[in-house]
Amino acid sequence: MRVLDASAFIDDYTTDDEVVTVPSVREELTDDSSGYRFDALEGAGMRLHVPGDGPREQVERAARTTGDFTELSDVDLRLLAAAFELGATLVTDDYAMQNVAEELDVSVDAVAKEGIEEQRDWDYQCQGCGRVYDGHRERCEICGSDLERKNPQ
Repeated sequence: MRVLDASAFIDDYTTDDEVVTVPSVREELTDDSSGYRFDALEGAGMRLHVPGDGPREQVERAARTTGDFTELSDVDLRLLAAAFELGATLVTDDYAMQNVAEELDVSVDAVAKEGIEEQRDWDYQCQGCGRVYDGHRERCEICGSDLERKNPQ
């Protein structure tokens, strides 16, 4: 079973496996051809799945652990939760989604780009004083400057 992100429709991903997506992916497909592919797959039996609250909460925790939470949209979180809940392979080119999928032991197929090579847990660094935080905050507690996500290695 494959859970399809918008990139699967945009880049005309094909598989013989059962395909699933979340309803809100359709809203991300702004050009006619990818929207047509979504509609055609839905007509051919693609299942629309709304993940439960439990898997969604587990995905959010994993995304906060890796530092990717602020990079993910609501649709991204729903797709990850669907793949996690269904034990399916996530089909996406989004590196933040791939990183969280790795944390959750969800397999990933990349569409048009190569997948991630390693999982990362991001830190956040103050752009003013340089203090490093292991979790996301809007501003530095010391100087009030913005934080920027950075690779801790």
